[in-house]
Amino acid sequence: MRRVLFLLPLLFTPFAAPAAPPKPEKFDDSGFEVIFDGKTLKGWTVSAKTGHSGTSKNKSGGKWVIEDGAIVGSQDVPGNGGIVITDKQYGDFEVALQMRNDDGPDSGLFLRSTDTGKCYQAMIDYHKGGNLMGIYGEGIGGKPHVRNFDFVSNVSEIKVKEYKEFPCPVSAADWPTFWKHGEWNELRARIENNPPKITTWINGVKFMEFQDKEKRLADTGGIALQVHGGGDYTKQFVRYKNIRVKELKK
Repeated sequence: MRRVLFLLPLLFTPFAAPAAPPKPEKFDDSGFEVIFDGKTLKGWTVSAKTGHSGTSKNKSGGKWVIEDGAIVGSQDVPGNGGIVITDKQYGDFEVALQMRNDDGPDSGLFLRSTDTGKCYQAMIDYHKGGNLMGIYGEGIGGKPHVRNFDFVSNVSEIKVKEYKEFPCPVSAADWPTFWKHGEWNELRARIENNPPKITTWINGVKFMEFQDKEKRLADTGGIALQVHGGGDYTKQFVRYKNIRVKELKK
């Protein structure tokens, strides 16, 4: 009798291809007003009234200069920071800018800020353990404080955090390709209503959407940029350019 051998196909589970990084949104950029002329701080004021200017006993608010079309900030003396804030007050608005900061300084994009630095902060904590475009209640008790990733040993690496309300849209593996340290990257934030809904984007990708349930600040305030106090960041710098805002009609 002839034996017939049946070869069974190998059973295997195919590996799913990794998800591609999300594509940037296409924004309607009509209606934006440039609020930094690239040459002067016209329309902006340096404030030494925040807690970050304690080293100077609130006599100076850090060092803010214009270089190569950008606002460049640093501590003026070790440990002394501050903010530069728009003279104009804004209510519901969207603000966009480009950022190229050194790895180390703690900064922030302040929304509806007072000259004492009370605000909703779109975080620009550009250092180990920090975050970009999470939301923090600056000067109002640290509430809210929502983020969906942390920087690891440097700003070219992230660790994704669990935040079910708005999971991190970019994986840790994709971050070095998505975010270009040492180059200009775009940050964007929108604030609407009060209690506010706040939405942020990094390089065109939505990174956070948060709806507060309490009214913590006035309906209007300035837009500000921060140099954090503490440490010695006199030789490390934050850089911002192409700053523009669109006021939103209700």
